[in-house]
Amino acid sequence: MGWEGDGGGLQPIYSTRAHVFQIDPNTKKNWVPTSKHAVTVSYFYDSVRNVYRIISLDGSKAIINSTISPNMTFTKTSQKFGQWADSRANTVYGLGFSSENHLRKFAEKFAEFKEAARIAKEKSQEKMELASTPSQESAVGDMQSPLTPESINGTDEERTTPDITHNALPFSHSSAINKHWEAELAALKGNNAKLTAALLESTANVKQWKQQLAAYQEEAERLHKRVTELECMSSQANLIKTHKTELNQTIEELESALKAKEEEIEGLKEEVDNARQLQAQRDALALKLQETEARSRDLEGQLADLEQRLESSQLGQEAFRKNLRTLLEILDGKIFELTELRDSLAKLVEGS
Repeated sequence: MGWEGDGGGLQPIYSTRAHVFQIDPNTKKNWVPTSKHAVTVSYFYDSVRNVYRIISLDGSKAIINSTISPNMTFTKTSQKFGQWADSRANTVYGLGFSSENHLRKFAEKFAEFKEAARIAKEKSQEKMELASTPSQESAVGDMQSPLTPESINGTDEERTTPDITHNALPFSHSSAINKHWEAELAALKGNNAKLTAALLESTANVKQWKQQLAAYQEEAERLHKRVTELECMSSQANLIKTHKTELNQTIEELESALKAKEEEIEGLKEEVDNARQLQAQRDALALKLQETEARSRDLEGQLADLEQRLESSQLGQEAFRKNLRTLLEILDGKIFELTELRDSLAKLVEGS
């Protein structure tokens, strides 16, 4: 299974990059990463053994060395992950790609080289069959050749010298038959050894396949249980989804009510602010009213005083008027007396 030393017979065909995993040999369930980062994964054609192989190196370490056989299957388990089982390596390889397109191309190449491996295997089997068939025919031909009429009857020369021909032919013919059967026996031994090795390998493969099948059955049972759990969880999820929908509706209604309350609170805040302003205005007006009332009382007092003074002034004016009239009457009397005195003085002047 080593790839080192076979470099002369390996030809790279297709390469890509992926994260490499192997199934856990103990649990046969969990994936164990064999590369810390994405590495190059390549398809090779081994022209010496006439097989196709998948090889990946992490530094100098071969983390994948898998020979593609016709019974292998590459399975896509997700949009970016695929896997295949290698019975010879007794493991399952997994590859994580950076995109779905890379996974699709790798799967296409796997199917292509798997078919090429099948055709190569059929051709090798046909060559083995063809290689074994002519040897049997030649053996039959060699066995039949001594029984031809010519060898039985002989030619004229053979009849003339019967002792020589009849003694030489059986010896040479038996030697050729012995060599032929020795070659056939060696070929059969080689084929028998190959078949024994193939049988042992098949037995080992069957054992590995049984172990792998048991692991797959355990995995299938686990997945079945997981599916059942997921179905239960799905039914619960539907209930949770229904409750969630109802809760979302309730939350939306509460949010609407909360928004209405907030708007109402904003309106009340505005009313409170207006009320405070009105209260301040009322207090200011009450203060002004008190001041006005005080001033009004002062003015009333002043008005009463003025009225008293006016009344006193009116009384004084009446008395003054009376006094003036009296003075006028006296003055008129004095004037009249002065007039008479003037007239008298004027007469005196004129008389003198």
